[in-house]
Amino acid sequence: MKIENIRALPLRGGTPDGGWDEKSLALDTNLHTLVEVITDEGVTGIGSAYTSAKLVEGAIDVLRPHLIGASALDPAATTELCHQQTFWQGRGGSITHAISGIDIALWDILGKVTGQPISRLLGGRYRDSIKPYGSLLMDEPEKLRASLEDGMSRGFRAFKIGWGPFGRRDRKTDELIVKTARETIGPDNELMVDAGGSDALWPHGYKWALETSKMLADYDVTWFEEALRPDDLEGYIKLTENAPLPIASCEVFTRRQSFLEWIERRAVDYIQPDVTKVGGISEEFRIAQYADDHSILFVPHGWNTAVGLAADLQLVAAVPCARWVEYITPAPYIEELLAEPIRLNDDGLITIPDKPGLGLEWNPDGIAKFTGGMKLTPSTI
Repeated sequence: MKIENIRALPLRGGTPDGGWDEKSLALDTNLHTLVEVITDEGVTGIGSAYTSAKLVEGAIDVLRPHLIGASALDPAATTELCHQQTFWQGRGGSITHAISGIDIALWDILGKVTGQPISRLLGGRYRDSIKPYGSLLMDEPEKLRASLEDGMSRGFRAFKIGWGPFGRRDRKTDELIVKTARETIGPDNELMVDAGGSDALWPHGYKWALETSKMLADYDVTWFEEALRPDDLEGYIKLTENAPLPIASCEVFTRRQSFLEWIERRAVDYIQPDVTKVGGISEEFRIAQYADDHSILFVPHGWNTAVGLAADLQLVAAVPCARWVEYITPAPYIEELLAEPIRLNDDGLITIPDKPGLGLEWNPDGIAKFTGGMKLTPSTI
């Protein structure tokens, strides 16, 4: 079975608020793009790339000579060839993001052809359910309280609050936000805090992060994420050694090679690659295995789409060192792209799909709504 075509389906109109500059969300731009791979036998797969459509489409044009006619049933080998052949075209940049979407789609195809969920094809399932954490932006205390109460009403028992005013105003505001969140969700639900150190011109360094980590520990915060700028390796090493709670980061990195030193030097307690930009399932699975060898927990970054969430669910099923999956809440690119909503059980867990491929069905109306009327190609399986 060979690759016959690759399509980009730009998502517009429902991008979750993430502190983006408004220029990034103009009508002719976007931040998330679905990628469809079509085979010569009519089987199709879907992926997702955390990159604007213009960049994805340009990357597909560069990759097309290496992909058309290539095997559709060897995702890791096919996408590794793409990595190897495009070093001079943007190693680790938007080409890697586009490869991420293609790789996810190829794993989806392999699962459909074999009749197996991707997690089983990766070597086996360690779990059939996982705790999602409702991921939402920080806000002024009363607005944050309402958002958390809404999430609890939908079954979430863990929450990550991030960005917003945190670290951008004063320490009093930071503590009031965290105090409000803890009081709202109670002592028995998990609370994670994301400073958003990958924000443009992040002003804080190691000493701010260390002092803030002590405050967060007082409120039983599960982990402290992106406390420093994303490339501050030495700062993260010191922070992870000295902070009184686990430290998490690495969501902006691409390609497995970028993670090696961070894992080997134990710069974080929890590592957070994003499957829609790191290079896809093939790359992220290798990162997770290496992290497990170094006793670092794997927590996939998932501020993306329902397709990205589906890939994350398959990954956390196949990785021993996984305890959570990120779930933006609410998010049109998740809820409205799914044919059936994902439901949490009474313990706040998601059942990991065991149907072939990514294991979820897509809502054609939702896809048409956010792609300007585009449709997925019908698949023979």
